[in-house]
Amino acid sequence: MDVCCRDRSMSLSKISSLQAYHMGLYRSAIHPEFFRIEGRSRIAHGDYEFEAWICHGGHALRFEHNGLCVTEAVSEEIDQLPDRGHVTTLPCAGERDHEADFAERINYVTSIQTETLTDHLYLGTYNEMLEHGRMGECLMSVWKDGSQRPNLSLLDYQRYGTEVHVQAYHLRSDCSLVLRTQSIFQIKD
Repeated sequence: MDVCCRDRSMSLSKISSLQAYHMGLYRSAIHPEFFRIEGRSRIAHGDYEFEAWICHGGHALRFEHNGLCVTEAVSEEIDQLPDRGHVTTLPCAGERDHEADFAERINYVTSIQTETLTDHLYLGTYNEMLEHGRMGECLMSVWKDGSQRPNLSLLDYQRYGTEVHVQAYHLRSDCSLVLRTQSIFQIKD
């Protein structure tokens, strides 16, 4: 294969991997059987409960307040998640924002950004994020792909009186992808 065709093939691979990622939003909890959970964290604070699950290349976030539940799931396999409680699905490629109100009691806001990097920049970003995750006691899933290249999924969150802020990072070495989501779950007054 000539260099031009190999570069085009690599670009198509990067695009295909990037296009596989979606964010699903639900008005109900999702059963853990739909995920290969590598780590989890739960917070019960005041009137709300928050739970985060980290997986290889994805995550799920559940926020519950007075019997109302909102769940965010980011995955390459979004089509394998249930239909029950499904509100919307957004592709993660590029940059996008989404906001939703649930029964005028919970406000949800998310921002999604993706970037494909050169191999050198990817490795630098990976090392920075790995250090951040260890220093910040974040939820992390670290693994190597078939070529023994490093991959990372990381969840960092902050709890406040009536809201939770979550920053998620998914770094995929096979396509030098960095996927970042910033989400806020907020109890409305």
